[in-house]
Amino acid sequence: MYKSLYELTREDWNTLFPIALVDHDPKWKILFEQEKGRILAKLGEGVVRRIEHFGSTSIAHIKAKPYIDIILEVPDELLFDEEIITRLGEIGYTYFKVSAREYIAAYMSFGKGYRLDGGKEQIFHLHVCPKDNVMWEQVGFRDFLNAHPERAKAYEALKLELAAVYRNDRGAYMLGKTDFIRQTLNMIK
Repeated sequence: MYKSLYELTREDWNTLFPIALVDHDPKWKILFEQEKGRILAKLGEGVVRRIEHFGSTSIAHIKAKPYIDIILEVPDELLFDEEIITRLGEIGYTYFKVSAREYIAAYMSFGKGYRLDGGKEQIFHLHVCPKDNVMWEQVGFRDFLNAHPERAKAYEALKLELAAVYRNDRGAYMLGKTDFIRQTLNMIK
């Protein structure tokens, strides 16, 4: 048995947490609001400049992995702040640094709800970055898909196709969505 999420290999993640899409659940919005309250209570409004629900669970009427994706804006000087990492750990979050890559600056990422035995709890992904990080484009992606149901359904169809092929390959599943996301972001611009 593993002692922490840090010990999991890529294959372990893929085996313990396969890609499984479920019907949209209106309670996801409520779960976000509840978690937002916990985060704000723990970090305070002086640290948190903005907090948003994004990802597929924030897009009405499409299937999604039942994970609540949250993005949190912090001032530049608080990126990688040890106090933030510690406080979020106190409410169950495990910290992972996301290194800079291609067109995304490094930022803080946290996971909550992952059980080492593969059991199910509500999973939250928290992305913490300053306002100029490209991750914030995901909020525009959410808004565009919510305003354009036909594009949202096309995204759902792609996700279903990818989930069928890459059930146990989280990386390939994510990469398979990249072109669609970029095309949609270009439509917004």
